[in-house]
Amino acid sequence: MTAVRQANGASWRVVGAMRTDVGRVRSLNEDTVVFVAPAGQDPEAKLGLLALVADGMGGHAAGEVASALAAEVVRRVYFSLDSPPSQALNTAFEAANRAIFDYAARNPECNGMGTTCTAIAVRDECLWLAHVGDSRAYILRDGELTQLSEDQTLHAQLVRDGVLTAEEAEKSPGGNVILQALGTRQEISPDLWSEGLRLRLGDRFILCSDGLSNLASDAEITAIVSRHSPRDACAALIDAALAAGGYDNISVGVFAVEDAPKHSGGQAATQRIKISDSPIGVLTAKIDTIAEG
Repeated sequence: MTAVRQANGASWRVVGAMRTDVGRVRSLNEDTVVFVAPAGQDPEAKLGLLALVADGMGGHAAGEVASALAAEVVRRVYFSLDSPPSQALNTAFEAANRAIFDYAARNPECNGMGTTCTAIAVRDECLWLAHVGDSRAYILRDGELTQLSEDQTLHAQLVRDGVLTAEEAEKSPGGNVILQALGTRQEISPDLWSEGLRLRLGDRFILCSDGLSNLASDAEITAIVSRHSPRDACAALIDAALAAGGYDNISVGVFAVEDAPKHSGGQAATQRIKISDSPIGVLTAKIDTIAEG
């Protein structure tokens, strides 16, 4: 899925794409991606751009249900609130957590299901982050890749606490133990940015599940995202993860801040695309694209 959006009053726009792939080993894709970029006369346009990656967990397709629920609830709640981005994201994450927890309580076969969720919002020329789990957000600025999110895993926490070095953590068992996920308990504490990061022309930011970050190095991500358009970068990153084994579902979004055209030919067009099939139904995300001329 691809979309283009120009920030209100800005001389630049964000161009982005997202893709998800089942990988080479698993039979079911439990990841869900969402990219919503309202434009033109859409009343939601003033609320900016929203993108997220959710990586579900749980047996018997429960992970797919959890990630689909998170994606739909975060999207719906975020765009229903005329609030600052950090507040809207916090409310959306809390609502998604309750929805998943309650669904599992009503459906015993989904007991214990949960999902990571890493979301970015772009509004008023700034980027805002909300995060639970070990999916990741990066920014590529002036050729340097920086991880914006902090992994909520046992090993990452031990490294932050000074108990393990990064090298020791890589060699220790239990690196995939997630400390927090949406839907696994009644209360969550998402990482939320209280202030936005002001974007600049040339910035690129990336969302991905651990199916990519565990198999593609920072150097490889930097090289691919620097060389390609967002759409082609998504395809190349997934190909790199598949070539490295593809033992997990792979999801990625790449977004570029670029000059806005002085003249735009055509009107904003709305395209509805399916993002997930699950026992809770077919969920859709609305993608607004701008025709250029």
